[in-house]
Amino acid sequence: MRAIWRGAVSFGLVTVPVRLYTATENHDLQFHQVRKSDGSRIKYKKVAAADGEEVPYSEIAKGYESPDGKMVMLTDEDLASLDSKSSKEISVEKFVPAGQIDPLLLDKSYYLEPDKSAVKPYALLREALRSTDRMAVTTVAVRTRLSMAVLRVKDDVIVLQTMLWPDEIRKPSFDVLDDIPEPSEREVKMADLLIESMVDDFEPNDYEDDYHAAVQALVERKLAGGDVTTAPKAKGDDEGGDVVDLLAALQRSVDRAKAARGEGALGDSQDEAGTDETADEPADEAADDDKPAAKKSAAKSTAKKTTAKKTAAKSTAKRQTKKAG
Repeated sequence: MRAIWRGAVSFGLVTVPVRLYTATENHDLQFHQVRKSDGSRIKYKKVAAADGEEVPYSEIAKGYESPDGKMVMLTDEDLASLDSKSSKEISVEKFVPAGQIDPLLLDKSYYLEPDKSAVKPYALLREALRSTDRMAVTTVAVRTRLSMAVLRVKDDVIVLQTMLWPDEIRKPSFDVLDDIPEPSEREVKMADLLIESMVDDFEPNDYEDDYHAAVQALVERKLAGGDVTTAPKAKGDDEGGDVVDLLAALQRSVDRAKAARGEGALGDSQDEAGTDETADEPADEAADDDKPAAKKSAAKSTAKKTTAKKTAAKSTAKRQTKKAG
């Protein structure tokens, strides 16, 4: 595992340097959106809603739109200047009985690993939480989000579980529950008996994701039976798509700069016109289109030179004929 955060747990005057690791992982099969006819992957580009122009990453900023449609731009410097608790500290506010934490508040889980120099205070906190059956309520900033969290013990590891803020929990409102008749005492007793007959210890390994297993088996059957599609290579793959895209973008920028300065008149006007026509095309397509155009230009140039030579030869022949006459 790779640590996603480094900091310290502080409670009272005790500080425990720790590393944070994601405790869970998703094993879902990853599907891609593809074109039905040939299995080619679908790609998305970030474009501006105003004009449809593709926006490079360096031009993307954070913005908040007010209810009346005004856009407030926020820079990284703006956000960094805000007063907030240290992003490198898990500050324990209080210790509470474990049963007081509503599971609905719990969000993501992380393992805490102590530095080698902090093993003893880490073990002290772990045993204190275990023996008192309490959780430590803390606040922590992971990446850019400040969250409430709790520290609890699982096996021999302290687990940090981030929590949702109270206003992030939706309140249920179901009118159908307002007029439900009270069950009879006999019905309640029968339900109690049913529950008691099904009481057992919870073992997570007793359960399996049947759907995941079924999809995996389906994919393997299709692979074994040859029911597959080989998607065609995306344009620019053989030449390094990112490099081609960058070169094409730079070329368009140079051409536009020349046009803005009034350069490229006469002999260069035809080339610039061609560039303008392809400016809105995907970069890889524009790059591919440039190659045959270059060959054609070279061919035209050669043809002009050949024609010039023939014309010169004819002119010389005429002069020689006149002299002979």
